[in-house]
Amino acid sequence: MKREILKSGTPWEDIVGYSRAIKIGNVIEVAGTTAMDGDQVFGKGNAYEQAYFIFSKIEKCLTHFGSSMKDVVRTKMYVTDISQWEEIGKAHGQFFIGINPVATMVEVNRLISPDLLVEIEVTAIVPN
Repeated sequence: MKREILKSGTPWEDIVGYSRAIKIGNVIEVAGTTAMDGDQVFGKGNAYEQAYFIFSKIEKCLTHFGSSMKDVVRTKMYVTDISQWEEIGKAHGQFFIGINPVATMVEVNRLISPDLLVEIEVTAIVPN
């Protein structure tokens, strides 16, 4: 099967050895995505703003492969404060009401920067 890779252009992709997203066949995997905008954290201190920004970034990845949010079958959300689940869930709902992918949200001790509150990855399956 053909393997299509999407790079975001960040220097750490080559250092760590990963891609922003990969499409193999009709499956798209989007790597853990944070609210980084270049070297700046978007929505510092606001879990809803970060989650919304992240889903917008993920949507652009899917569009690159000719897909959309309607093709997402799984979301995984890693959050540093589970008490903010409603705000993060609100952003999730704005993108996925009516699509209803399976979803996981777990609290983690920390992310790569203390200003990051949420990291999200998705799996999408594009219909043939």
